[in-house]
Amino acid sequence: MDPEVVSNFLSEQREHAPEDLQQSFLTIEDYWDRKLWHQLTDVLVEYFNTAASAPQRLPLFRHFILTFSEKINQLKFVSLGLLAATQCSDDQERLSFLTDLTSKVNKPASQDAYVYALVAASDVKLRLQDLADARKDLDTAESILDSFDSVETEVHAAFYRTNASYFQAKADFGAYYKNALLYLACIDLKTLSLEDAQSRAYDLSIAALVSDSIYNFGELLLHPILDSLNNSQHSWLRDLLFAFNRGDLNAYNVLESNISKAPLLDEHKTFLWQKISLSALTEAVFRRPPHDRAMTFQTISQETKVQPHEIEILVMKALSLGLLKGSIDQVAEVARINWVQPKVLDMKQIDNMRLRLKDWDSSVNQLGNWIEGVGKDVWAA
Repeated sequence: MDPEVVSNFLSEQREHAPEDLQQSFLTIEDYWDRKLWHQLTDVLVEYFNTAASAPQRLPLFRHFILTFSEKINQLKFVSLGLLAATQCSDDQERLSFLTDLTSKVNKPASQDAYVYALVAASDVKLRLQDLADARKDLDTAESILDSFDSVETEVHAAFYRTNASYFQAKADFGAYYKNALLYLACIDLKTLSLEDAQSRAYDLSIAALVSDSIYNFGELLLHPILDSLNNSQHSWLRDLLFAFNRGDLNAYNVLESNISKAPLLDEHKTFLWQKISLSALTEAVFRRPPHDRAMTFQTISQETKVQPHEIEILVMKALSLGLLKGSIDQVAEVARINWVQPKVLDMKQIDNMRLRLKDWDSSVNQLGNWIEGVGKDVWAA
């Protein structure tokens, strides 16, 4: 590109820039003139990340950055393109822009940048309700990511965020839950606004509750994102999750009136009762010592508030889901449990475990004293 043309273009853009940003254009022109591509890229990224640069991102990208795009880091090139794409007039224009950007970086040496751009394009397709094409792009991106030994976290974060959005659109709550948590693992939570953090915590909580494949909320309960619901209009949802985790039927009954506030929970109200019943069952088993886990159907009914004639189905469901291991004596109406799925414990549950350990310690001491008492002659010999 003719240096004079570049100089004139940058001068024109400088005049349109806010006064406090005009110095950046002198630096940009200086680095471009000296072909200091790395430094030039960093200045451009910094400038594009300034909110006031918004009106100039597209012109700078189309008439300046594209002229030396092959000389700079391709991942940063895509980052600049994504920031420029935010200024497109609508999603159709944005998709066209991102499709061109994707094709430019689809080279063997820049597959990470290709994935980054491809995922961004699939995100726009999701907004345009083109779920089939979005899934195709995401599958392509996933296969490439799986072939990498390592990749920048921003690429993984973009993939998991968009993949989660796809599964949310498809109402696949289990897959959404998994990908949303993976996305949060790739970012610094401090970069999220309070509103965004609360929105993600809300969606994750709903997904955890209504999914028929998630019965252990440990990862979410321990995640700081959930704390964003404290002192908010959705604080009851956090309490509901903890009630489910400890199988607390009384707490569920108190919080049940809030379920109508969340349409998805209201739709799955019957399923939620089945789920809390399973949680109450596993909690009842967990509270018992290992040698006392043969429970009659009547005892289980009292613990779970499930009708006696439905207990066998409840236990079979828990066994099939891997929440429990054991057997059922249909004639004697007894469930013999020898294993319960581990889960995150709250302070009350930890205190119960402490008491059980004290009982176990006491039993061991009593056994030791008994052995010592009846075996005096043996020990003396």
